Formats: sequence, C-alpha cells, structure tokens
Amino acid sequence: MKHTSEKKDVYQEITNKIIAALENSTEKGRLPWQNADGSNLLPVNAVSKKPYRGVNTLNLLVQAVEQGYQSNKWGTYKQWQELGCQVRKGEKASLVVFWKFFDKEQQEDCEETAEQEGNKVSNAVMARGYAVFNAAQVEGFQAEEEAPEAGRVEHAENFFSSLQAEIRHGGNRAYYAPKFDYIQMPTFSQFDAPESYYAVLAHEVTHWSGAKSRLDRDLSGRFGKESYAAEELIAELGSAFLCAELGLSNEPREDHAQYIATWLKVLKNDKRAIFTAASKAQQAVDWLQQQAGELKAAA
Repeated sequence: MKHTSEKKDVYQEITNKIIAALENSTEKGRLPWQNADGSNLLPVNAVSKKPYRGVNTLNLLVQAVEQGYQSNKWGTYKQWQELGCQVRKGEKASLVVFWKFFDKEQQEDCEETAEQEGNKVSNAVMARGYAVFNAAQVEGFQAEEEAPEAGRVEHAENFFSSLQAEIRHGGNRAYYAPKFDYIQMPTFSQFDAPESYYAVLAHEVTHWSGAKSRLDRDLSGRFGKESYAAEELIAELGSAFLCAELGLSNEPREDHAQYIATWLKVLKNDKRAIFTAASKAQQAVDWLQQQAGELKAAA
C-alpha cells in the first residue's frame, strides 16, 4: 500500500483542510461534514469493508460533502485495482492517516489511539498519510443496493433507550446538566423530523458520556480555556459519527453557526486539536455502543 511522503506534516495538512472547510461553510448552520439534505454514510474501506475511525471519519465525510460524492466507499489506487476498478485520470486523492506502532505489542490499524493523550504522543508511534479515492472517482465500480429506510428510526429509538440515560422533555432547549446528570430535550413534536430529534439527542448523549462516572472526559489540561469549545466540537463530531453509524440524517441546525468561530480559533492555534477532538468523539461513540449492547443483553 503506497503512502504519501513521510516528510509531510499530516497533522497540519488535515487540520488545514478542516479549517478551510469550516471557513467555506457559508450556509447558515451547516457544518462541512453535513450534506444539505442531512444524508451522511459512515466512510468504509472498499476492500476490508471496515469503517474508518476518528479523524479519518471526519476528513472523509468533509471530502464527500465538498466533492458531492454519493458513495461512502474509499480505497487506495492499488485497492481499487484489486477490485477490478480504475481511478480516472486526473482525479484528486483524499488523505487518511495510518498510525504505525513500533512496539510489536501495539501493531494494529488504529487511526486515533495515538491522540488519546492529547499532545503526549509516544516516540514509538508515527503518523503516515495515505492517498485514497472515493468510488465516485473510479471506473468499473458496481454500487450495492442501499438498505431500506424502514426500521431505521425504530433502531435509533431502541439504541438511545437502551443507554438508560435520564432524558427529560420540555422547554425549547437541549442540554446536558452535569451537576444532576440528566439530559434535557424539547418534546419530540417540536422537531421538524424524527432524524433531527435523534441528531440533537446524539449530541447531548455524547456530552453525557464524558461524565466523571463514565469516560471522565476532562479537557482542561489539554485545551485550557478553550475546553468548552473543544467539548462542543467533540459532541458535534460524536453526533455526526453516531448518526452515520445508525443510518440517520444529520441535518444542519442554526445553532451550529455560533460555534464555528471558536472552533476555528482552537484549530488554528493547535494543529493536533482536530485529531484529539475526533479521537475523543470516536471514543465516546465506541463506549456508547458498547454500553447499549451490554445493557440490552442484560435486559
């Protein structure tokens, strides 16, 4: 598998792409990883069928929206050849990161673990950038039939209820109250569509996962005075990742616009901030899925 030059600063390159995408988000309330109709599918590798994780999920979602790709299948030039496809001449590649662990016990395909401790990246880990292409950029790819829409909202309902989080309804605000450990949501009928309700709930559940009794996500040491903005970014990425996992639309919301300026400030001051945020979001989604599975099995 061919990788890009190791001399490139993959942290800075991906951070620059996300910054540019945020700055170009001119539609009110729309984030660069959201299609106008809210449809997003989790990016997966065309050969292994495994979903990308962490910052790679974010970066490929952004690239798909920016370029108008309808497929969530990605692969290297060589991988597409192995599938009997050919990348069209002149197509521009997107960047993904592969973590190389020099400790034999840690050798694994892990895109985000190295950033779990913020700036404390082990010398035994190296980030390599790889060039991948979307299925829309190749000849000879036969798209698989999409899964039917029926049952997806019910699936989401079952997922969130299985977490056993305390969710209160009423008022016109959505938030997580850490002191009392509950999630406040507007009533279901106040949302224009069921998917909008679940997208907001996914955001608040991501906040809920970071409580001291759960993941203990304290960002004060990593981000200092920017920790609130970082937590909001993590929650929004968590919502995007979780909605993609559940096959739900994640439609633009007007309250997103107020955060973009603060997120840009964090990203411009720290080239590894987006890696950490995406990592923490992935960690939250992984934990939520594990909890949902365990509690459902115990029921």
